Amino acid sequence: MRLRSLRTTSKPKLMIIPMIDIIFFLLVFFMMSMLTMVVQKSVPIQLPQAVASKVDLQRKIPITVTSNGQIYVEAQPVTLDQMIRYLQAEKAKGDDMVVILRGDAKAEYGTFVTVLDTLKQMGIVKVSIATDSK
Repeated sequence: MRLRSLRTTSKPKLMIIPMIDIIFFLLVFFMMSMLTMVVQKSVPIQLPQAVASKVDLQRKIPITVTSNGQIYVEAQPVTLDQMIRYLQAEKAKGDDMVVILRGDAKAEYGTFVTVLDTLKQMGIVKVSIATDSK
């Protein structure tokens, strides 16, 4: 007669649902932490507010007009002539260029319009004016 053992020999179970939860949590954590690591090359200004959609384009060239009328191209202070030469060189590389014009809310209107007119005269039609959302 065979005696039954009181010990049960069960195989260990692999619980996959908690592992999926942990992996999902780690994925979200690292995605959120990467958002704070994105560095923008720009000059700190106060943008005017508007209700508009966000622009997602490929080759962006930021041009900034500060409150004292200084022009910055890619976070470098330039004169109007230097900006024109830089944009002509970039335009020669291809037509996929988009200029993002950032003007401080307290900037002189004349400087902003001068930059905008210069872009139009150069034939740069892909211009986006940066604003803060309301």
